[in-house]
Amino acid sequence: MARVTELICYPVKGCAGTPVSEAVLTPAGLAYDRGLMVISEDGVFRTQRRDPRLALIRPAVSADGRRLVLHLADDADGHGAVRIDVTTSAPRRDVDLFGTAFRGIDQGDDAAAWLSGVLGTPSRLVRVPPEHDRIADGLVPGPSGYADSSAVHLLSAASLDLLNRRMAERGAPPLPMNRFRPNIVVDGDDWAAVPHAEDRARRITVAGTELGYAKPAVRCAVTLVAQEAGARRGPEPLRTLAGYRRAAGGGVVFGAKFSVITPGKLSAGDEVTVTEWGEAER
Repeated sequence: MARVTELICYPVKGCAGTPVSEAVLTPAGLAYDRGLMVISEDGVFRTQRRDPRLALIRPAVSADGRRLVLHLADDADGHGAVRIDVTTSAPRRDVDLFGTAFRGIDQGDDAAAWLSGVLGTPSRLVRVPPEHDRIADGLVPGPSGYADSSAVHLLSAASLDLLNRRMAERGAPPLPMNRFRPNIVVDGDDWAAVPHAEDRARRITVAGTELGYAKPAVRCAVTLVAQEAGARRGPEPLRTLAGYRRAAGGGVVFGAKFSVITPGKLSAGDEVTVTEWGEAER
């Protein structure tokens, strides 16, 4: 039986994930997931591709989403923490996400000053506005906040196990799941025990919710960032993935993106059932 073994929310895009035992699944993914984003002064989103220190920032959002605390895992630099009241009434500003224009609600000077100090470059924090109407593409399109693409990233433990075995054959050490920043990790002794079964899952039900397959997860340089160090650590896993997970359109794929068909509530330990299968996209 396949089950959810991990649920991870990323309240601030690019920053560290927050493991949770249960979460509300909204039409745009886990509640508050990628609902906030760090941007440059000219509105371009910040990413670990260019700012790996984002990984050191630990966000904590209140249950109602109205309060946010940002702190560093190991505050050796003495930045302390910043606490803000998340607002939806502040002025909107233009933001740029992968070259597409959206809007964001500026979260004020305190958050901006703290982030600028930690990252060493002028930065601001914005929130997805209530009127945000982005629809991510894919086999099953769906609403999405500031995620790279679709609302939910699902990865099986079996896929990571296979990657780590292949890396070991090259003399490389194993990598933890957090290198790939999934929302839902699935493990079990049926489909989830087969590496990359998530590539073929077209409809998934979990505790009354339903997910629809959107696309494979094309991996980028973020996977090179050691999340606990906030720094790049060599060519893995992209070097090994290039040997067996190349996508027809370029790059490598690992994990799958899903849209939310039926919202609800998820918990660690929930049974995961595939109700429709298809052919893997490569």
